[in-house]
Amino acid sequence: MRKNITTITILMLGMLVMQSCKKDYLNRPPLASPTAGTFYRTDADILNGTGPLYNVAWGGYNGTSLQYIGDIMGGNSSTDNYNGRGSYLSFTVTSSDPSGALQSAYQSLWSVVANANVVAYNIKNAAPGASESAKNSGLAECYFIRAAAYYYLALDWGAVPIIYNNTQQLGDTSIRRNDLADVWKFIISDLSWSMNHLNATPLQPGRITKWSAEGMLGRAYLVRSGLGQSGGQRKQSDLDSAKYYLGDVCNNSGLTLDPSYYDLFTSSVFSGTKVPAECLFGLLWVPTGNWQAQNHMQANLAYDSKITQTGDGWGGAFGASPSLMQYYIDPANADDSVRRKATLFMPNSFYPDINTANGGWWVDTALFNTATNSVTGLHITSPVTSGSYYGNNHPYVKKYVIGSPADNGGLGSSQNENINTYIFRLAEVYLDYSDAILGNSTSTSDAEALKYYNAVRIRAGITPRTSVTYADLMLERKIEFAFEGKAWYDWKTWYYFDPTAAMQYFNTQNRGVFNLTYNGGNSFVTYLNDANNPATVGPRYYTITPATADLPYPEVELLVAHNLTLSPVPFDFSKLNY
Repeated sequence: MRKNITTITILMLGMLVMQSCKKDYLNRPPLASPTAGTFYRTDADILNGTGPLYNVAWGGYNGTSLQYIGDIMGGNSSTDNYNGRGSYLSFTVTSSDPSGALQSAYQSLWSVVANANVVAYNIKNAAPGASESAKNSGLAECYFIRAAAYYYLALDWGAVPIIYNNTQQLGDTSIRRNDLADVWKFIISDLSWSMNHLNATPLQPGRITKWSAEGMLGRAYLVRSGLGQSGGQRKQSDLDSAKYYLGDVCNNSGLTLDPSYYDLFTSSVFSGTKVPAECLFGLLWVPTGNWQAQNHMQANLAYDSKITQTGDGWGGAFGASPSLMQYYIDPANADDSVRRKATLFMPNSFYPDINTANGGWWVDTALFNTATNSVTGLHITSPVTSGSYYGNNHPYVKKYVIGSPADNGGLGSSQNENINTYIFRLAEVYLDYSDAILGNSTSTSDAEALKYYNAVRIRAGITPRTSVTYADLMLERKIEFAFEGKAWYDWKTWYYFDPTAAMQYFNTQNRGVFNLTYNGGNSFVTYLNDANNPATVGPRYYTITPATADLPYPEVELLVAHNLTLSPVPFDFSKLNY
């Protein structure tokens, strides 16, 4: 797979540059996909043509935008206010967001949509030669990936324009945002078509399958079940559909969770052309490819350049939020050590996959000198067993931080790590299936719900439960998918059908900063209300409201796409032509 994507990015035949200053969401050229229909003469041509949909177009969303929206807003990550990124912590993101994450996310997601549309158009208009099954499979990839982008667009911005054919719609000056209900209907339509035209096994490692589409279809029904509802009740017909499709993946796909949660986030599971079966959809980056096809995530997350050995590693401001940290230092959760170690660099902990040439990595700590009343920085090479010492303020991010090229078979370089990005894992299907079975009940002890909910916990080495509530599912998602960019979207799904409870969850969630210190093996936490004034001790809370539950449109987009300010309208589904 890696070799094929590399070939694609080198053999770019051109770009379709669409000129439309009035509708900037159409002006998203396919960055590395062939534009001439005559290129798609064989089955292999189609497979190569859809390859960049798994990486290049997603470049602006992967990393910073995914992190800021998914985990800082979602309440899993701490941050400072460098370049205004603290606004994601405080729910005060503006259309002129100085961090650039808002604009980057918006442009990248529309780039995914445009690339998928253009590749689909070219497949449909290709010269004779490729088989019908290959064409249908290629189109299914396009529609699946378009639906994946719309999942984020809908949950981030609400009502958005439905763009299904860039060529036809480019000259349409009447395009407006479409009703949110129609956006979800469009997502479900795309995924239904994809499910019916994809193979049950991947054509290449990492490619989506029928099970990928069916699982994401079940998730779409689960999300939509709450749309327009309130008081904690969801639409039963959508819950039933979610249960049907998610259950089919759980019970009939033959797929299982990877046995090692820790290894999921190391390069060992992606050696050669290997991609873990648990990855139903992931971004397939190329450590030997060009800039656009590289994974830059580690550069943003690694807390020290000594980890990467490539000059990057700027993630010292990020780490566990108070709520995530409190979960892990609670003695009641002491057995959840596998996910803790895979997710966070905890002070005085050992990581064998980092700095392997020197025997592994003991997390940096700092010794407190009682004689001088000062803290002395120290990179330790063995555990501290006595005396008082401080961790560096908070546990740092470990997930997706895999070390230097020497730790990864020589692959990788500055802002380029040898690991893919998970967008949709089988573990999510398991928890969503349990959620669909729970439905509108307060709790469930249903055997199927417990089987798959507990499978996620058992893989993590923690005690199974005998009943499940919605709060249990929210917490399990928070821990299982921390720093995978999902927490905000899980919250937004909840907000759809129980906005009062969902807002209360965030409004009472400590989002301040803290110092985590140890003394003789015991942990002590000092909450700091204001990062710029450490003397102000205590937790910090921020308020989210219905007005801030959707992200604002980027200012630059509003200047060129004036229709974004108009009220949404229904979408005419008779225009779709699969």
